[in-house]
Amino acid sequence: MTGSPSPSTLSPNQRLLLLFTALGLAIVLFLLRGGLNAEAPLDQLARRSLDPETALNNGRPTVIEFYADWCQACREMAPALLATERETATQLDVVLVNVDNPRWQELIERYKVNGIPQLNFFDGGGDMQGLSLGVRSHEQLQQLTDALIQNQPLPQFAGVGTISSLPDSTLKANNPDPVGPRNHS
Repeated sequence: MTGSPSPSTLSPNQRLLLLFTALGLAIVLFLLRGGLNAEAPLDQLARRSLDPETALNNGRPTVIEFYADWCQACREMAPALLATERETATQLDVVLVNVDNPRWQELIERYKVNGIPQLNFFDGGGDMQGLSLGVRSHEQLQQLTDALIQNQPLPQFAGVGTISSLPDSTLKANNPDPVGPRNHS
C-alpha cells in the first residue's frame, strides 16, 4: 500500500521542515485573522456605532459612513477612520450604515447614496454640511473632522463636495434612472 510516510519514517530533517512549515502556516493564519486584535477595524467601528438618528440629534457633529462588508475600499479606509473616531470620541460621533442592511434603505435613499464608501458630514444641529465619496487618508479625515468640530467649511479634496441647492425634481429630471450603491454596471 502506498501513501504518505508515517511520522516514524520521516528523517529528522523532514520532521523539522514539517514543524517549521506548520508553524509558518499557523503564524500566517493568525496574522490574516487580525492577530491579537481579531476584530477588524471596520467591525469595531460598526459595533461601536450609534444609531444615526441618535447621533444626529445629540448636539455633536456626526460623520456617517455608508459602507458594505464586502467593500475593499471601505476596509482599506477603516483603520484611518477608527483612529479618527478614537481621537475625536468626545467631540464627534462616527456612525456606520451598512448599505446591504434593508433596515437602512430609507436612510440610503434620503442621502442619495450611489457609491461606497460615502461619508456624510453633519454639524452639531444635524444639518448636512457635505459628503465625501471614496477612500480618505487619516490626514484627510483629521482635516475634515476638525472642520466639523470647529464649525468651519469642509476642506476641498477631490471627491468632497458641499450640498447642492438643486431641488430633488431637477435631479430626477436629469437622471431618471438613479444608480444605487449596490449597482456596479
